[in-house]
Amino acid sequence: MSIVNTFIHFITLGALCWVLPVAAKDQHIELPLDKIKLPAGFSIDVWAKVPNARGLALGKNGTVFAGSASEGKVYAVTETGGERQVKTIADGLNLPLGVAFRDGALYVSAIDRILRFDGIEEKLDKPGKPLVITTSYPNEKHHGGKYIGFGPDDLLYVAVGAPCNACEVDPETFALISRIKPDGSNYEVFARGVRNSVGFDWHPETKELWFTDNGRDWMGDNIPPDELNRAPKKDMHFGYPYCHGGDIPDPKFGAKRDCSKVIPPVAKLDPHVGVLGMRFYTGKMFPAEYRNNIFIAEHGSWNRRNKIGYRLNLIRIKNNKAVKQEVFAEGWLEKENNWGRPVDVLVMPDGALLVSDDFAGVIYRISYKKP
Repeated sequence: MSIVNTFIHFITLGALCWVLPVAAKDQHIELPLDKIKLPAGFSIDVWAKVPNARGLALGKNGTVFAGSASEGKVYAVTETGGERQVKTIADGLNLPLGVAFRDGALYVSAIDRILRFDGIEEKLDKPGKPLVITTSYPNEKHHGGKYIGFGPDDLLYVAVGAPCNACEVDPETFALISRIKPDGSNYEVFARGVRNSVGFDWHPETKELWFTDNGRDWMGDNIPPDELNRAPKKDMHFGYPYCHGGDIPDPKFGAKRDCSKVIPPVAKLDPHVGVLGMRFYTGKMFPAEYRNNIFIAEHGSWNRRNKIGYRLNLIRIKNNKAVKQEVFAEGWLEKENNWGRPVDVLVMPDGALLVSDDFAGVIYRISYKKP
């Protein structure tokens, strides 16, 4: 291997890492947070400044990890005595959108591969070279960033989007949610017909997988809806590319499948809102009525004449069904101009809710105090 190739390989694995300490007092950033509308008793603050913050994960010792797809970096945010430090623990990666934590190790998606940083919280200053546990995922960049997370079965779930707006693809490779063992082995497809999921979580009681999915573009301003889906078992098909929103045939591929035989979403969300990260709220800070309900980050529309989304949505769950939708936080969009785009959500040990924003380059903290 030549010196040049060795250097490129070195960067691709994220071995060039460095620390960028940023104290809490340096985290001040001018954002019009007073324009964010929240229910009574809730407040929002900038928790950390993280460029292009995307997927979030929580370490055992309280470290918050954030993938930064367009930056090619992974960040770690630590807090000691009320002061936070933001450290770059990996650089030079290819679309590192997803992060997940298990048994002291940080897992990072990097388009066609999954990397693992062992013992990461004990060596944030010198993470070292990650272990590549698999290189078997596709490297197409269209919908190429992969959201990841560990399920109750201790398997790593990896979402793989379709490499297009609407097309027929290899059902073993694209438009799916897969799962693998922590060592990268035993790949299998768990959910099929999933156009582009960038957020999922498991119900705290039933342990079933719930996930968001982005509807296709160029069918009009008001169809199809974005989706919230539930997958209680393996090998369920959620329609793509033949059916959208459960019952809307695709104009090109719809004749190839009976939409009554695909799994409909548990909730049809607004069209083109760009649903991304979601979490069941399991904390105790918020009022009891929020417990085990779902917070969804809506990244915001682009394929629509009038913008929509750019907010946090709340899905009320009862008897394992979505029974109500309501806007929880909004204000990032003013008329047709947006100054922020929520991406992922994370419930912290104290019950506060973190929200990443890749447009403003920050992580927010939403807290509650009884009015």
